[in-house]
Amino acid sequence: MASALLLESKTALEGLTKRIHPGEIFSLTNFLVLTAVILPIVPKRDFSPFQVNPFKTWLVVVAVTTVSYGSYVLQQLTKPKGGVLLVAILGGAYSSTVTTVALAKRASREDQPHHFSGAILMASGVMYLRLVIFLDLFNRNLMIRLAPPFLGLAFVALAAGWIWSRRPDARSEAVKREFEPANPLELRAAFLFAMLFLARLVVTRLTVVHLGRPGVYALAAIMGVTDVDPFIMGITQATPSLTPLAVRSASIVIAAASNNLAKGIYAYAMAHRKTGARSICLLIGLAALGLAPPIWLST
Repeated sequence: MASALLLESKTALEGLTKRIHPGEIFSLTNFLVLTAVILPIVPKRDFSPFQVNPFKTWLVVVAVTTVSYGSYVLQQLTKPKGGVLLVAILGGAYSSTVTTVALAKRASREDQPHHFSGAILMASGVMYLRLVIFLDLFNRNLMIRLAPPFLGLAFVALAAGWIWSRRPDARSEAVKREFEPANPLELRAAFLFAMLFLARLVVTRLTVVHLGRPGVYALAAIMGVTDVDPFIMGITQATPSLTPLAVRSASIVIAAASNNLAKGIYAYAMAHRKTGARSICLLIGLAALGLAPPIWLST
């Protein structure tokens, strides 16, 4: 029965393999390895005084990789017609920091400061949507506390970025797409993310024990300079008795705001001067807005 079905499907399968790039088939294989092979065999108990749970660690890797891969696939599908704003939205789901750097580098060759700075702001708006998804998956209490402000920030950044990008520039011709994200479904990248997650989890718990709340907030600000995902995912796994909900919430807010400030600096350093100046102003404003409501940092 199965043999007959395969024989009947032979022509269709051969046509499918011609249309799909071999690299994409390899990516799908990696995804199956990450989810269906490795995840089920990983131990589900805590190890060491730091309460490292290998299953939760790999589940974080799978979740982050899946969201990034979804963005990657959409960017590949929209490649022929995707403009700068679409790259900003899909790239923000992949990595707002990487997208900001890519857009800033491209903006250094274009005299369209409103268009590019608006797109960079939109990428950071998508970052807040990405964080809400991760919080919902790994810590419902944090999601309930942070979803309203984060969704509000996402809406403000996306709407303001789109409106700002529509303002006229000296040059108004369409910009051809160049940014091509790296495929996130590489096993080496997945293992690297797992190691970074574990390292930041250990550092966070050491900071909680030895430096207390001020240390956690300072660590959040430092970690926000690079990719915030490993730090924030580590905070979602923090022990409630050592790290109260209010402290974890505030540290996530600080890390996100720090990341926005860092992206503003990257844009200012890499983009066309007008684009960089507008980008850093917009992202400083978003960072300040993210820290404004006192309830987010209340004890």
